[in-house]
Amino acid sequence: MKRKILRIVGIIIVILALVVGIAAAAFQPYMQRVAQESFPQTEGAIQLSGLSAPVDVYRDQYGVPHIYAQNQHDLFFAQGYTHAQERFWQMDFWRHIGAGKLSEMFGEGQLDTDIFLRTLGWRRVAEQEWAQTAPETRAIFEAYSEGVNAYLETHQGSAISLEYAVLGLLTPDYTPAPWQPVDSLTWAKAMAWDLRGNLGSEIARTILSKTLTPEQLADLYPPYDFERQPVIVPHPVLEGVSRGAEGAAIPPKALPLLESLNAQTAALDSLVGPSGDGIGSNSWVVSGDKTTTGFPLLANDPHLGIQMPSIWFEVGLHCAEQNADCPFDVVGFSFAGVPGVVIGHNNRVAWGFTNTGPDVIDLFVEKINPDNPNQYEYNGQWVDMDTVQETIHVAGGEAVEITVRYTRHGPIISEAYAPLKDHPDPTATPFRERAGIDLPENYAIAIRWTALEPSCVFCAILGLNTAQNFDEFRKAASQFAVPAQNLLYADVDGNIGYQMPGRIPIRKNGDGRMPVPGWTDEYEWDGYVPFEQLPYAFNPDEGYIVTANNPVVGPDYPYLITTDFTYGYRAERIVKMLQSAPGPLDMAYYQQMQMDSYSGNAAFLVPIVLDAAPDTPAFETARQLWENWDYQQRADSAPAALFEAFWNHLLTRTFHDDLPEDYWPSGGVRWWEVVRHLAENPASPWWDDQSTPEVETRDQMFAAALEDAVKELRARLGKDPSQWRWGDLHTATFRNGTLGKSGIAPIENLFNRGPFPVSGGKAIVNATGWVATEGYEVNWLPSMRMIVDLSDMNHAVDIHTTGESGHAYHPNYIDMAPMWASGEYRPMLYDRPAVEAAAKHHLVLTP
Repeated sequence: MKRKILRIVGIIIVILALVVGIAAAAFQPYMQRVAQESFPQTEGAIQLSGLSAPVDVYRDQYGVPHIYAQNQHDLFFAQGYTHAQERFWQMDFWRHIGAGKLSEMFGEGQLDTDIFLRTLGWRRVAEQEWAQTAPETRAIFEAYSEGVNAYLETHQGSAISLEYAVLGLLTPDYTPAPWQPVDSLTWAKAMAWDLRGNLGSEIARTILSKTLTPEQLADLYPPYDFERQPVIVPHPVLEGVSRGAEGAAIPPKALPLLESLNAQTAALDSLVGPSGDGIGSNSWVVSGDKTTTGFPLLANDPHLGIQMPSIWFEVGLHCAEQNADCPFDVVGFSFAGVPGVVIGHNNRVAWGFTNTGPDVIDLFVEKINPDNPNQYEYNGQWVDMDTVQETIHVAGGEAVEITVRYTRHGPIISEAYAPLKDHPDPTATPFRERAGIDLPENYAIAIRWTALEPSCVFCAILGLNTAQNFDEFRKAASQFAVPAQNLLYADVDGNIGYQMPGRIPIRKNGDGRMPVPGWTDEYEWDGYVPFEQLPYAFNPDEGYIVTANNPVVGPDYPYLITTDFTYGYRAERIVKMLQSAPGPLDMAYYQQMQMDSYSGNAAFLVPIVLDAAPDTPAFETARQLWENWDYQQRADSAPAALFEAFWNHLLTRTFHDDLPEDYWPSGGVRWWEVVRHLAENPASPWWDDQSTPEVETRDQMFAAALEDAVKELRARLGKDPSQWRWGDLHTATFRNGTLGKSGIAPIENLFNRGPFPVSGGKAIVNATGWVATEGYEVNWLPSMRMIVDLSDMNHAVDIHTTGESGHAYHPNYIDMAPMWASGEYRPMLYDRPAVEAAAKHHLVLTP
């Protein structure tokens, strides 16, 4: 529906172009001129009501602003104004996601997504959080909002950005509403969804249990190998704590509800970002004992869905004079729409994040009273649900009223999928026909998720911005409820540390791997793991800490964090590089580490394949390419191109005949581990092709997949294998999340940039992910890279994926992308003299 509506927009644009006499060839230059009219003012002075003193904003050649203010109010006012100058479309779009109001912008094509988001209630929770926010934090959010609104007072429509010129043809009456502090708080919910953990695995395991044996299901979800791969923090056993028993089976009639749930989460992922296996981040820190400077080095590269513009906006926030009333002197990466710096450093402390991936979501199957749909069973009694009425305004259509129903566990989310009971692809066979069962009656699914309970994650962020030591760092981290993160730390005194914060449920029973009965109290949460018992480390004996979404602790830790940690291939590789460094570590070696494209999957499989494959032309091609390969998946690598094509076809031949289409392998790190185990059993039934009367073995699957791969690459990349290039298959295209996916080439060309050939791959330190069922194009990536040298903050370097500007055709719209793709960095300046020396633009905001 969204694509259909945007095609209508495209037709209108073309007609408009013809009416005003613009030739097709002149369309893009014309729109470029429209875009240029919205470029922000970065020189001279702007008078703004609401400031109490002048504010200096310096921008370097990359457009990175450093803001210097006389007081805290003006500092965050200016940050809000600067964010709005550069990224207001992104801010507006994300707040509409958070509030479930996309239909107000894009019409009925987004109604199903809005119903789901209103049912989850991100905005309702953010409003509860705002009511509980402390006055000192409220003052920061209010100042930020004032700054955003000061920009909107003088900019409307296409003067804000080119997107509004296009949107005006679809929704001519749309005008951005004033910014509110609650708009900022909804950001945390969107990010919590993006990093939500094992919800997809919980649904998939339940659905697959219909057709697979417990042994087969175990094959597809192998346990973490604690002997082979590392944990972040070895932790002592705490006595007297129970992990809980396994959960009970759920009624078969409830299974179709989970199919529908998968469809809607996929639809939301297309807006917020993918959440497949292997997505995560890298961060590591070493003590000064292991560096050339004698001070710690800290690196971080969060892995998120590919976006245009980048999710990150780099900024420096500086109180002209630091004091108790204005303690900020921080640089790093912010979210446009939120005050403060999420990842970065101040004058004493640097920090980085990776996703912990804890299991903080449970699905409860509720029994509904057949005589009263607003009652559910609990411990043998019918209990009244709480209800909330929601009105969804639809551009170009009638408003839609929905009722959100709550059990004691949370909102009933299965009702949000009524329009999506069938497959999201309208050409696909409806689910009811595929499954051959009726939709269930008298069951519903409720979600309990820590993000749906009020917290103050941005209180934590602001606390990190001003922390001066590890105690203050941990105090700030204690407020970081969701999404739970691995927080890495280093300071100028030479200390390194780690803290896992977050609300981690203590389950009475069950391990979170599958939905549980909601009609009994046997599966309730019994509070959260106390912060004092969450894992942390300070100056460990190893002299380093590595976090790459691998398990935080070993199996002896008494609390269950999750059963679905990312397998530790990246962590294992990072530890090996640290331990095998040729000498003391420096910035150059860290940069090599972040760009390392070594494939542990290839290193394991290639020798087995070469030993097992028959003497065929395809095998000879593989032998020539792989025999002396270092397993680095660089963009210019022919061996990498062949291996990843082989891997793709191996998954197709091995699993497509055994699994439903919706659960075909993505090819991510879990599948590395699955195939690793199966490779040790050449006669495993998984290797057999169910579509043939013969019984195939592992080696036959290897040979057939190799034949398929060579055939594909000859067709796509040419007949000379030495000229094949991984980067010709594996590219990153940065697409605008709305208009850049319209299906209308003239519109998409306005906003999208690429493709860029890239190195790396799944579960590789240089993690550029792709989905096996969709091709080799990058769909998630290191969204930024940062390295901080604690010996001198001005030596820090970074890069993010696109550019600072959200304005198409601006010089800083895509200037970082080629640098990011090739592994280059830019200076992450800190001290004011260095900032002013590098400044290309100086803007003064005056009262």
